Amino acid sequence: NTETPVTTNAAAAKPTEKATPDTAAMMPVSSADSLLDDAMLELSDTTAIDEMAEGGVYTRLKSKFVDGGVLFMSLISLTLILGLACCIERIVYLSMSEIDAKKLMRQLEAKLKNEGVESAKALCRDTRGPVASICYQGLLRIDEGMEEIERSVGSYASVQLGNMEKGCSWITLFIAMAPSLGFLGTVIGMVMSFDQIEVAGDISPTIVPAGMKVALITTIFGIITALILQLFYNYLQSKID
Repeated sequence: NTETPVTTNAAAAKPTEKATPDTAAMMPVSSADSLLDDAMLELSDTTAIDEMAEGGVYTRLKSKFVDGGVLFMSLISLTLILGLACCIERIVYLSMSEIDAKKLMRQLEAKLKNEGVESAKALCRDTRGPVASICYQGLLRIDEGMEEIERSVGSYASVQLGNMEKGCSWITLFIAMAPSLGFLGTVIGMVMSFDQIEVAGDISPTIVPAGMKVALITTIFGIITALILQLFYNYLQSKID
């Protein structure tokens, strides 16, 4: 009778002794899991930041270029490049031809009054640009009457205006082509979306966006290209005027 409680107490004490090491063993595992989760979260955040740092404007444009469809985006890019090439060529030509027309007129008037017609002709020959060339044509017919001078100046001014506007017709063509190519991509993208819906037999959010991307991105880039070329074209027209 006296040994039974002792045995019972010893038996009851054994689970308690086993529970203590088990709880102590579980605590480090939980802490390790928590630390591992924190480390993985920090690593993922660092990776995301690195990807954002590496993915600049160029990377985003490249991804949009691919999403919009390589064929149509290449055509729109080619339109932009050719249009800008024509604009730059005209800007260089007009900048080299530009002079102070009012100053030239004052010098011509002084030459005619003080030194004669030949000196005025020499001034026009030595001055670059269409304005001096038009004045020279008028001086060549100074003895033929005002009507002949006006006719000569007007006809030669048309020739010079044609030279200044050479290439501007290509710019207007590219301005019209860029949004047209974008709209064509829009139509084809919509057709692709409907084809995918027909094949799948259901309107799913994972099916429609593929064609809609082509539709919207090509339109955006086409309109942006037309706007850029239109700004250059208006600047060229102001310089010609």
